[in-house]
Amino acid sequence: MKKSPTSARRPGQAGLPARSRASACARLLPGCDGQAAVELVALLPLVVAVALAILQALAAGVAVELAGHVAQSGAVAIAEGRDGEAAARAALPGWARSRLHVEVAGTRVRVRLTPPSLLPGVGTRLAASATADAGADR
Repeated sequence: MKKSPTSARRPGQAGLPARSRASACARLLPGCDGQAAVELVALLPLVVAVALAILQALAAGVAVELAGHVAQSGAVAIAEGRDGEAAARAALPGWARSRLHVEVAGTRVRVRLTPPSLLPGVGTRLAASATADAGADR
């Protein structure tokens, strides 16, 4: 039976379980102890950056959904003869009201909602806009 080159073992490691081979590595090669810890610490900033980017994308998606809902609520209020801006603000959860800009022109409601952001300036670049129209001028 032939042995493949990948199944060849180093001298002194024949028949050892994986843990014993790892400790044998530490004895034979002094630089391999703690390698996984170093790699984890090196990758940790990348993992955190990716997680923050995912959270920011989710916040931007929520802002898009809320902006559409708010614009539609304002347009419905105008169609019913009520204040569109007040209805738009009332349609938002409390945490988002300070991030909302509403413009009412005739029967058209335009909103711009800035998502929450941990990094300054990112939220304004990802702001969501939506427009809704209540129909013919009243």
